[in-house]
Amino acid sequence: MIEMRAWRQFAVLAEELHFGRAAQRLHITQPPLTMAIQSLERKLGTPLFERTQRSVALTPAGQALLPEVQRLLQAADDLPRQARAAADGLAGRLRLAFVSSITYGPLPEWLRSFRQANPDVVLALREATLDVQLDAFASGDIDAGFVLHAPGAAPQGLQAWRALNEPLVMALPDRHPLTTGRPLTFDRLAPEPLVIFPRSMAPSLFDAIVGHYRARGVTPQIAQEANQLQTIVNLVSAGMGVAWVPASLMQLQRPGVVYRALSDAPLSCDTSLVWRAEALPVVRRFVDHVQAAEAMHPQLAT
Repeated sequence: MIEMRAWRQFAVLAEELHFGRAAQRLHITQPPLTMAIQSLERKLGTPLFERTQRSVALTPAGQALLPEVQRLLQAADDLPRQARAAADGLAGRLRLAFVSSITYGPLPEWLRSFRQANPDVVLALREATLDVQLDAFASGDIDAGFVLHAPGAAPQGLQAWRALNEPLVMALPDRHPLTTGRPLTFDRLAPEPLVIFPRSMAPSLFDAIVGHYRARGVTPQIAQEANQLQTIVNLVSAGMGVAWVPASLMQLQRPGVVYRALSDAPLSCDTSLVWRAEALPVVRRFVDHVQAAEAMHPQLAT
């Protein structure tokens, strides 16, 4: 193994092409420098310098090696800065998962501004539902995530911050009679077949929707289940039923779908940012960033 000191001595001598001046820059005397270069050449099995009584010049091997050694030394010199940056959350890798609905809300702007403020942080993004994210937290595959759930029912065992609270609205086929005319009330809506996500995907929100029906003496008629909100909207456009969706999803203008709010018996949902208590500094920096961004530009009434 060749020590970093030997590479530094080689680089300085290659820049100076004079043993005396190079030794002075390295704060050593000339004989130890001469011995160090000779030792390096023996380990490499090739001369790096051509020496005469009047001059010192790089051999072809030395010329080829110099740029690589300079890059190596620059990287080594940069390590303390990188370590400090990682400790402060200014560098590193953030593995972030998110539910699709928040991509129609503030998440794109939060990611843009975070990347701009922290260019040395690598973002690894993945779309995932709550159940998938909980498994990923358990296996250590993600650092933080935005999850959808019933108001006040953030998943247990994780740190949580409510990023959004928004109403649920109805996605209806565009030719459905409920899209026009009188205000949309729960009594008119109750008999309609539902397109909904599986309970395993977001248990608290599923229970809140079903409980909303049962509290009014109605058993919901579930016609179809789908994991992704975009798929749910597509099934509504195909006439498979109606669906409760976060209001932010109204930005998804799918042909064949109309969104309407209920005039009575409203429902809402939360989107929370969750992370482990022992999170890395880069995670804490991201949490602080989105909290500050939300404080400056509130997205929805909470």
